[in-house]
This record gives sequence, structure tokens and C-alpha cells, in this order.
Amino acid sequence: MAATAGGYIHTKWQQVEVLTNKGPTRLFTVEKGAHAARLIAELADSEITPWAVRLWLRGHPELVAIKSGTYEIKEGASLKETLSLFASGKEFHFSLTFVEGSRFEDWQKQLASAPYLERLLAEQPDVDLAHELGIENGQLEGWFLPETYAYTTHASDLSILRRAHQEMATFLQQSWEKRQANLPYKTPYEALIMASIIEKETGLPDERAQIASVFVNRLRLGMKLQTDPTVIYGVKDRYDGNIRRSDLTDNNPYNTYVIDGLPPTPIAMPGKASIEAALNPTSTDFLYFVAKGGGAHYFSKTLDEHNRAVREYLLKKP
Repeated sequence: MAATAGGYIHTKWQQVEVLTNKGPTRLFTVEKGAHAARLIAELADSEITPWAVRLWLRGHPELVAIKSGTYEIKEGASLKETLSLFASGKEFHFSLTFVEGSRFEDWQKQLASAPYLERLLAEQPDVDLAHELGIENGQLEGWFLPETYAYTTHASDLSILRRAHQEMATFLQQSWEKRQANLPYKTPYEALIMASIIEKETGLPDERAQIASVFVNRLRLGMKLQTDPTVIYGVKDRYDGNIRRSDLTDNNPYNTYVIDGLPPTPIAMPGKASIEAALNPTSTDFLYFVAKGGGAHYFSKTLDEHNRAVREYLLKKP
């Protein structure tokens, strides 16, 4: 009888030992206070006697102390492997990618729609958020480094912004310390503003340092920057894809056709390459550039040369 009972128990033990997850590979959330036995019953691909599950767990005490979170469970994985994952706390990592040249308002939309992310930013004024992040001038634009950020279900939108700001502040300071001599910037923040303009003017890696040289040369000579992306940023929602004459004469602090020097804040989130270009521009005599197609630009040293390039590439006239 003892042998029969032992064989029966062993059989039930083995039934639990070989159980696998039902369903395809998927995300599964372990709620706080969840019990291992209940999870086995929920995940198993076949029914099993509750006392056998409890007996099996006594033999695997390391699998009882599971941690809450969201995990990726594989199709066909054994329940032992799955419970080991829950006990390890190695949650599934989501990722959120912010692209170079995006604005803070774009980041807000992405954060608002990101899955499994706690929302703390809703209706929080920008000035309060800036204060919480330690941004002294109260301006958020430009202060977050475009990268891919991984997070788990315990993360909040605020925690991602905090990481992105710290990454930007660190990189900007490190780049500032390695900058060229005699640049026309008084502070790292002015370099950040310039980098945001470069970011919006070209997406070609080989052009960034040349674009930077044009704007640096203009600042040194006291010329207006006259860059369209700042005009677009200044008119905000009024921009519909076309820059009008009234936009170029609009008296707002971002209109570099009107103001002298740099606008008061960045106009976008610059990437690392644009920051490096702003702080290490190519040495040129260029003062002008015009788009010639395919994202590339033609650079000119004189106004006459620039006007000829405009006729050729924009007006399509000889």
C-alpha cells in the first residue's frame, strides 16, 4: 500500500513538473499579492489536482516568493521555468524611442500613449515640471536627449523624462568642456539652442558641421541667422506647411529674420551629433546655404553666389 501511495504521489508530482503554459508567447502581469498555486492553475495547459500543486511547491520553495510585474512568458515553456522567471523579478522591458528634432509636445503625446506607463504629467504646468526636474530657466524645450529608453511597468512618464534630462545635461556639459575655442556662445545653453537649429536644418550627418559654420560665422559678423525652422517654431499652430511673408516679418522672439542672435530657447530636442557640430563647427567662410534636393544643401560665401544658387535650385531658373 505504501508503494502504491508513493507511486500515486510521484505520478501527480510529475504531472505538475511537466506542465507547460497554455497559449502563445505573450505578456503576463503578476499582480501584487498573487500566489504561485493560483498562477499555476491559471497558466497550466491542463487541469491538475490542487493538493498536488501545493505538494510540488513545497518541493520548490524558491518558486513561491514571486514578484509582481509584467513578464514575457514563452509558448511551450514549463511552468517551472515561468515561475522561476516570476521569482527572479526580471520583468519585460518596454522601449520608447524619441527622435532627434522632435518637440516637447511630441514627447508628451508619446508618453501619454505608451503602454504600461504610470501617468504623472497630466495637466502639470511646464514651469512646475521644470522646477521638479531642476531646469533653472523653467523652459523644457531642448532639455531631453533623444534616445531609446527602456522601462518596466513600475516606471512613470516623469521617471523617463528625468532620465532623458539627466542624459542631456551630462552630455551637453561634457561636450562643452571639449568645445572649440572662441565660439560665439556664452553658455552651454546657447550651444544647445544652436544645436536645435542645426538639427532642424539638416538630417545629413556630413552637413551638420558645415551648417554650424554658417551660423557661427553669421553670429561673429553680427548678421541675423535668418533660419526658417525658428520662424516655424515662432508662429506655432499657424504654420500650415508654407512660410508666408507675414511669418518672416512677424515680431516674435523666435523670428531670426527679425531678432539679432539666437532665439531665447531651443526649438527642438537636438541629438548628440548636432550638439557636437554646434561646439565643433567646420572652419569655413560660408555665410549662406540653400536646399538643392535630397536633403542636401549648396553652401555659398557671398550673397551673389547664394542668389544664383537660389535661382538654380529653388526657382529652377538659369
